[in-house]
Amino acid sequence: MKRPSPALVVAMVALFVALGGTAGAVVTAAVPLAKRALVSDNSKKLNGFTANQIASASVAVALKESPPGARPAASAAGLVSTKTGTASLAADGQGEFTVACDSGQKAVGGGFSSDGSVFNYDSYPANDGTWKLYLANGSSTAAANVTLYATCIK
Repeated sequence: MKRPSPALVVAMVALFVALGGTAGAVVTAAVPLAKRALVSDNSKKLNGFTANQIASASVAVALKESPPGARPAASAAGLVSTKTGTASLAADGQGEFTVACDSGQKAVGGGFSSDGSVFNYDSYPANDGTWKLYLANGSSTAAANVTLYATCIK
């Protein structure tokens, strides 16, 4: 009969340790002591208050400090806008196009849509407030109308 390899023995020991979980590593007398230490440490951090007491106190302070009346929901929608531009590409035409954001805004993305077979060769921020695209019309018989887009943030 062949003896097991050292790798198999190590693997089997690791398997049995993993199956045993942490229960085999914890001394039962130390568990209550660890729980008491954890609770007393958290009490020092929270000045003796429980998590529920702190949460209810913060809600009461927020309601007292908040002005009465309805307010719009907070969102990032007011920070992001989309600027558009239009262009036309002649049959077999190509060119560089620019879409500018409003003053003080930064261009973070861009793109295009068209009614023809237009190909995008380049798309990048030209500077903080401008997005550039290099497009080419794939049709040799028809012009294409293009709508250019820039995503801007405040």
